Amino acid sequence: MSTAERQAELALPSVAERRRKKRSGFADNWWRHLVALIGVVIALFPVAYIVSAAFNGDNSLSGSSLIPRQLTLDNFRSLFGTQRHTTGHATFQNAHYLSWFGNSMIVAGGTALLTVLLSALAAYAFSRFRFRGRRMGMLTLLLIQMFPQLLAVVAIYLIVLNTGDVFRFIGLNTLPALIIVYLGGAMGVNTWLMKGFFDTIPSELDESARVDGATPAQVFWGVVLPLAAPVLAVIALISFISTLNEFVIASVILETQQKFTLPVGLWQFIDQKYSEHWGPFAAGVLIAAIPAALLFAFLQRYIVEGLTQGAVKG
Repeated sequence: MSTAERQAELALPSVAERRRKKRSGFADNWWRHLVALIGVVIALFPVAYIVSAAFNGDNSLSGSSLIPRQLTLDNFRSLFGTQRHTTGHATFQNAHYLSWFGNSMIVAGGTALLTVLLSALAAYAFSRFRFRGRRMGMLTLLLIQMFPQLLAVVAIYLIVLNTGDVFRFIGLNTLPALIIVYLGGAMGVNTWLMKGFFDTIPSELDESARVDGATPAQVFWGVVLPLAAPVLAVIALISFISTLNEFVIASVILETQQKFTLPVGLWQFIDQKYSEHWGPFAAGVLIAAIPAALLFAFLQRYIVEGLTQGAVKG
């Protein structure tokens, strides 16, 4: 055996040494596994509790537990039934859940789609073009986000009320008006996030497309947007979930039960008789989580890449 072969053999660790290193590595990092396990339990506990309450025959809050005492589907039937159900001393109407669900999908889907489109157009302009007021416009978008939409509830109500006198389709108790209000509060951060992602796309690609005869619209739709798919997916997901969960603005704009979104409609179950309507409320929440979970599963491959790349530059 040559000297080089002997040195290579000595350099390779044996199987026993590798196993010993693996065991010592787990022994040194056991606390990390414990922390991860605790985090998983904390994250899944609310979900498990809601699932149990949705299938529990006892509608009272005090009777809810992680293990249902009586499995039943009555809570789901009460959501889709047209009859009036009586629980204890309280009677409630459950005929509008499908309307609430459809309204929420329209509002959340429309807001997510328009947010992605408008934010992409604004971010592309801030990223690729140089014009007077560019820096001030970006700072203005950022400063506006310092004030939560909740502070402008009265102003939003009055604006929508007066606008409805001229254009009824965007007045009070209309879904388009609610979508427009949500768009106004979602532009700032999303534009900054997209602008940072567009900055990472080489401008030489735009120039190459123009040399080949592409128009500015073709450059935007055919070159830049496909490369920005990760950040578009992330913003669409964030906008969809945040809009689906929003309650305050929707409760101000919408007035009739047929126009309610899911948060506003489900709030009726626990408005006055909180502890007695917990079962139908949990069932409604569980069904409402399905679209968000499906969208998350569909877009999950873009999430990590989009969040890490979208804020590289500002």
